[in-house]
Amino acid sequence: MASIAETRPTPLRLLPGDTAGRALLLLSLLAGVAYPWFDGSLGLAGDTALKGLGVGLLALAALRPGNGPASRWLAAILALGALGDVLLNLPGLFFAGAGAFAIGHVVAMACYNARRQPAPGAATRAGAAGLIAYGLAMPWAVSPAGTPVGALMLYSVLLCGMAAALLLSRLPRLAVIGALLFVISDTLLIMRLGGALIGPAFVHGLAVWYSYYAGQLLIFLGVSAGFRAGLVRGD
Repeated sequence: MASIAETRPTPLRLLPGDTAGRALLLLSLLAGVAYPWFDGSLGLAGDTALKGLGVGLLALAALRPGNGPASRWLAAILALGALGDVLLNLPGLFFAGAGAFAIGHVVAMACYNARRQPAPGAATRAGAAGLIAYGLAMPWAVSPAGTPVGALMLYSVLLCGMAAALLLSRLPRLAVIGALLFVISDTLLIMRLGGALIGPAFVHGLAVWYSYYAGQLLIFLGVSAGFRAGLVRGD
């Protein structure tokens, strides 16, 4: 009986194990939910700070004790996302913000590929291939005819490559749902860049932000829970 107990997998614990980690998560939730409703009313500095806090606090929570040394990867991924949020909010820094996100996706792919499933099933491999195909096609599909999409396609492939790497990894499926929400958010963002909206501009903006923040939140919860449960090894 002892040997059976010793091989039983550690149950996933989604929330941080310490009070400070939970406080950071709560503050992140407050900032993430509040941002769209205060955007434009706090001045450029205040709006930018509030926008960056949502994911920035998740990066700090990832570094709390108990997540293991591999959590430095997650913290770096989230920190680059928070940097992208800040830069995108500042005039003239759109490409710098997109670059921060792109670097974050590259770091994420390195992290997730190092923790790949030894033998992914056919459905998983097909899903990963489908994500890459979507990354190639999406900018063409949602942009007006004649729009140059080279840079958008590069970013889109990196974004979908991140989601595909997470799908192929041993990390919890909750994180994969987060990555898919991230893909949805950036699809909506690229649509907005081309002038296509799913409703009034404010509603479209809410859809972009909340699908993005929810995606980052689920990535944080899923990946950090996987690290804590010992589902993956290595730094």
